[in-house]
Amino acid sequence: MSGRPVRVGRGPLQGVEERMRLVKRARLLARLGLVWHGIEAGVAIGAGIVAGSIALIGFGSDSLIEAAAGIVILWRFASGRISSEGAERRAQRMIGLSYFLLAAYVGIESGRTLLLQEHPATSWVGMGLSVVTLLTMPPLARAKARVGEELGSAAVKGEGTQNMLCAYLSAALLIGLGANALFGWWWADPLAALVIAGVAVREGLESWRGEQCGCYAGEEPDRREDGRTLRAR
Repeated sequence: MSGRPVRVGRGPLQGVEERMRLVKRARLLARLGLVWHGIEAGVAIGAGIVAGSIALIGFGSDSLIEAAAGIVILWRFASGRISSEGAERRAQRMIGLSYFLLAAYVGIESGRTLLLQEHPATSWVGMGLSVVTLLTMPPLARAKARVGEELGSAAVKGEGTQNMLCAYLSAALLIGLGANALFGWWWADPLAALVIAGVAVREGLESWRGEQCGCYAGEEPDRREDGRTLRAR
């Protein structure tokens, strides 16, 4: 018999203490993301208004939506238990609708900017914010993915995916703002905004269908803090 220690599989049926430790960590990560996205949204929208950059405004609006996703996670694990399927389904559909509104606003404003050939001012603040986001979001996304995997929560993993998406969007934003600042390519800003709008539509569809967090089809029964299974709702 091998002398190597046997690794006990982790998942929804793990011990109560370990599960509660992971729930607390999921809450902590959600709160960290919530604080950052609030700051990110304020800086991006403010800088976007000053520079006349629709891409920055769209990026800041997306940050507000990601903050809403963090609130959903905190609600889901309130009192140490999984919330009802129906309530969480309604919350995800509200997030999906907000994505559609974001896509419509950014799409219309980007089209107007391209049609009227409006030139946004250079925003070094926006570019700095993009760099910071590129550095901070991937580690946060990976941490949430690990906790979601160990906790058996597709919702936590889905929120981590949103954070990684935020990093990708910040890269598109940085390219658009940088091209405008360095080469005077004013059209790069609204084109970057259209990329954000397209991603928002995709995320909205996934959220509306329940695919983004995967927490509706075949959801596990609710469990109390003592580990006993509650009647599935």
